Amino acid sequence: MKQILLSFLLALTCTHAFAQIPTGYYDGTTGLTGTALKSKLNLIITNGHQDHGYNGLWTAYQTTDRDYFYENDGTILDMYSENPTGPDPYNYTYGTDRCGTYSNEGDCYNREHIVPQSLFNQALPMRSDIHFVPATDGKVNGMRSNYPFGKVETASYTSLNGSKVGNSASPGYSGIVFEPIDAFKGDIARMILYFVTRYETQLVDFSSGNMLGGSPFPGLQTWELNQLLAWDILDPVSPAEIARNNAAYDYQKNRNPFIDNPEYVALIWGAPVVDTQAPTAPTDLTTNNPTASSISLNWTAATDDIGVTGYDIYMDNTLRTSVSGTTAVISGLSPSTTYNFYVIARDAGGNSSPQSNIATGTTLEEQAGGSCGTETFETIPTANANSYTNRTWTNNSISWNATSARTDETINGKAITIRNGSLTSSTISGGIQSLTLTTQRKYSGSSGMLNVEVNGNIVGTIPYSTAITTTTIDNINVSGNAVIKIINPSATNRVAMDDLSWTCNSTLRTIDVMKSQSDFLVYPNPIKNNELFVKGDNLSKISKAEIYDLSGKLIEVIANPFKNGNRINLKGLTKGNYILKTDDISTKFIVE
Repeated sequence: MKQILLSFLLALTCTHAFAQIPTGYYDGTTGLTGTALKSKLNLIITNGHQDHGYNGLWTAYQTTDRDYFYENDGTILDMYSENPTGPDPYNYTYGTDRCGTYSNEGDCYNREHIVPQSLFNQALPMRSDIHFVPATDGKVNGMRSNYPFGKVETASYTSLNGSKVGNSASPGYSGIVFEPIDAFKGDIARMILYFVTRYETQLVDFSSGNMLGGSPFPGLQTWELNQLLAWDILDPVSPAEIARNNAAYDYQKNRNPFIDNPEYVALIWGAPVVDTQAPTAPTDLTTNNPTASSISLNWTAATDDIGVTGYDIYMDNTLRTSVSGTTAVISGLSPSTTYNFYVIARDAGGNSSPQSNIATGTTLEEQAGGSCGTETFETIPTANANSYTNRTWTNNSISWNATSARTDETINGKAITIRNGSLTSSTISGGIQSLTLTTQRKYSGSSGMLNVEVNGNIVGTIPYSTAITTTTIDNINVSGNAVIKIINPSATNRVAMDDLSWTCNSTLRTIDVMKSQSDFLVYPNPIKNNELFVKGDNLSKISKAEIYDLSGKLIEVIANPFKNGNRINLKGLTKGNYILKTDDISTKFIVE
């Protein structure tokens, strides 16, 4: 066990005689609270602040970021690699090991902007403010990227000391976050609180980064503020923070008031908001639109005093997935199998509702073929793994080509990550009946859809988000030779793909036989906004249109559907796969 207090005393005798809080430094704060106290502190810590430039940070680290508290060896004290209860995975010597380039943990240390410098356009003095720019491992700094700080639900990356990147479990935010280990959560919180106090008058001109609030008070988005206030209580001010604050004052001539006077946090922002009331139970859960491997669900929303943030879907009493809306498609199921589902709502405080009613659904029989091919991406090339470039490889006698792809990310083992590019197979025999793919968006961005083509024709879309999601497209119904192409059209979203598989199809089901696309075409496909448009010859002569789900259930009959135009209103049809049948033509469409 490390003797932190003893090390702290040694640090005071073995290093500079750092400046203490100057007499009268916080004069004028007595009796102030809220915005008045925050603005007074802004004046105090702005007055005297000396900017030594971005390169000056390297010099500052000689006194501000040295380990005299854990190993007590004078190496760089790095929150992203320090192990407070045992040996560190690696150590850095001041000056000697600064970045430089890196590709792995332990290569070098660099300058980590706890509030990303992109939010203030790398402007000074923010960019070089020692109070929120500590020294950290270059690789972990890069993995943290520009994500806000929060609790991680499912980690997509974990550093050697346990710092994590993943989708947020912090109430009120569902994007990607970075979570430091418990020993440094308070340090991070107080650095950010310093930032929004020191630069409160400039926040209106900064980008939010899903963390800053855009106004002097409170200065942070509600979800981030509540998370940081909780971390401030969880991890009180440490001797290492006190010494760093003193060294920072000696270097920069201003202080972090929330280290000197921890009580200021509650006086300004109050205690974290505690939500103790659970949502009501979701109601009217139903199953519909079954296929051989999927079942669609929809339900009536729950209510909550603050707000419902998501729904957990349970299948046969096991958590299957989580969604933010009131519909879902559960994929990857077995044919001819009955499943029981229920839904539980969650609110911003993490409270769970009672479960909904139980809804039972049965998948259809497998229509044709069987498991025909797989690609797990375990043999993808690893050269320049973190660069976006063209990749080619061969596995199971199938050649693959990926454009604008990197190979250093994982889902279930190796995964291919594509940005504004595509994954294309060589010619596959046996046709394709269904296709399954697991996806996850990496880094920052937004949720979206991948386009799936077979032989140059779009056969469906596959969603992606920060959550690991497995999706099956059924009833593709292509026989003979086939070429699979999966396209990520986004120029910014980086989407990892894993566990691609498909079933063969030796026959083409008659329900999907149609004229050429030039004769009859539905668009857009997938359908959005409940409106389906049809292009074709002699539409006005069509006497009847019928809409079926893939189980063959008739959903709706429309007489003279194109008498006054080429549009059909789907009237809130739940998302899934459907068939439009007219007098002599049938075609498949997808509702998102």
